[in-house]
Amino acid sequence: MQRSPGDASPRTGKYVVRDRIFGIGDDYWIEDEHGRHAYLVDGKALRLRETFELKDPERRVLITIRKKMLSLRDTMTIERGDEPLATIRRKRLSLLRNHYRVQLVDGTELDVSGKIMDREFAIEYDGELLAEISRRWLTVRDTYAVNVVREDADPALLIAIAVCVIRLAERERGED
Repeated sequence: MQRSPGDASPRTGKYVVRDRIFGIGDDYWIEDEHGRHAYLVDGKALRLRETFELKDPERRVLITIRKKMLSLRDTMTIERGDEPLATIRRKRLSLLRNHYRVQLVDGTELDVSGKIMDREFAIEYDGELLAEISRRWLTVRDTYAVNVVREDADPALLIAIAVCVIRLAERERGED
């Protein structure tokens, strides 16, 4: 879960994410808890599959998210520098909580569980909390916060994971 060498963003803290992140051609800023621009979401228009880039304030691409076109289960991939970084897919079915598995290319697995559609869930590594995703901290409609709690965590990756899991849950429920 190490941060990339070029990532100069704060290590911990809350980031405010707009709920409908996959607007085609839609660009907007994710802000930190102090209202400063932390990441730019660049929604790629005219693509055959869902794609967006997460950029730093200088508009350098940090993360690219893509929906896999051909897979048995809905799957999304996260790339850094045109290299695969992680694959995200549903883990198991539960009536009250959703579970997703994040497989990093180095073999590390992260677990995402909670009430995804309510935007109340957690991202963990080996039982240790990396980030909490919640609406309860915010009063702004159609937003949620990604609260990065570990100093050595990569905020851009955790934000990307949260976005992917929400999108997969929405697709599963037919909310395209």
